[in-house]
Amino acid sequence: MNLISELKWRGLIQDIMPGTEDQLNRELTHGYIGFDPTADSLHIGSLVPIILLVHLQKAGHKPIALVGGATGMVGDPSGKSEERNLLDEETLRHNQEGVKKQLMQYLDFSPSIPNAAEMVNNYDWFKEISFLHFIRDVGKHITVNYMMSKDSVKKRLEGDSGMSFTEFTYQLVQGYDFYWLYKNKNCKLQMGGSDQWGNIVTGTELIRRKDGGEAFAFTCPLITKADGGKFGKTEKGNVWLDPAKTSPYQFYQFWLNASDEDVKKWIKIFTFLPEEEINKLNTDHDQDPAARILQKKLAEELTCFVHGREEFEKAVETTQKLFANQNAPAESLSVEDLEGMEGVVKSDFPLEKINTGIDLVSFLAETAIFPSKGEARKTVQGGGVSINRKKMDNPLAVIHAENLLHGTYILVQKGKKNYYLVKAV
Repeated sequence: MNLISELKWRGLIQDIMPGTEDQLNRELTHGYIGFDPTADSLHIGSLVPIILLVHLQKAGHKPIALVGGATGMVGDPSGKSEERNLLDEETLRHNQEGVKKQLMQYLDFSPSIPNAAEMVNNYDWFKEISFLHFIRDVGKHITVNYMMSKDSVKKRLEGDSGMSFTEFTYQLVQGYDFYWLYKNKNCKLQMGGSDQWGNIVTGTELIRRKDGGEAFAFTCPLITKADGGKFGKTEKGNVWLDPAKTSPYQFYQFWLNASDEDVKKWIKIFTFLPEEEINKLNTDHDQDPAARILQKKLAEELTCFVHGREEFEKAVETTQKLFANQNAPAESLSVEDLEGMEGVVKSDFPLEKINTGIDLVSFLAETAIFPSKGEARKTVQGGGVSINRKKMDNPLAVIHAENLLHGTYILVQKGKKNYYLVKAV
């Protein structure tokens, strides 16, 4: 398998250093990607680097996942318009453990194979390095002119907020990561998003100037959405890989709702399906776009990859209950159907308030389905709320005991895709 050819047809290569493909064809190569522990879970923006490491291992090379315990204390300016808040050591340690646990789901760490995956934390080597040692042994090899020529630095210097010395040094710190891995782990390849190109090249330059060595690199494009919206964001925020933060049902729904334009790119980027199968899926999709063949396959592949087949099947089951027969009355849903809906936001509400009657707007605000009465009222007036599959357009409507399904439940739909199950207790 030619790794670079495989990644190119999938749309996963943007910048590539000369000689990289030859290096990968010549020998088993150690390659790494850094993961930023700014949260205790990765999100779907991290899926591309994860998938790159999986492709690298499938092609017979050794993947190294670097968790940035040290660089997380500094903050990467790439793609940022202003400086972010720095995390304390305790939070970083907690986040690192969460990220490590997730990465171990996707890569093969078995010591019995020659290209077993490895995980490293750059805090392990930076904690021993003094500031004076760093500026003497690392800083002298890279000029300020070189560092200021990077786009990530230029944009920030031209902006209103400027750039702190802390962030300015980030590319040197990341460059040293590559140098350390080159010296201690025989790592000759770094991969990352296209916004990382400047930092990555600093690493190859440091290896050349400090050790006379040769290292290689490539980046992948940043994922975008056809409508201009930010990839991986929903009205609830990030789509996380942790099922406690984004349920498998919500995760499944994100991919299922991809536009036709986006899904044709994403099916190549986010799955490991062979080219022939993807071409057939595209043909079938074009013949019957309403069947959403590509979206269903993308959602299946990714939900199984991240959460496993059992959770995928539960997500499909919930989707069918909620969407497959929208014209059927909510009363046709059994207690088991309602209780078994994975990923639907569930909450309790005082039965007493429902028995005495509560206006719809107050009910929607007090159950936290809407953040305020004003927003709830506006959405109801716009026809964006259904109670037990019945459209509600009167903000003065009253919720009472007759609205309870099986004497206990109220199924609320907000917009087209968001469902909530309120249980009267």
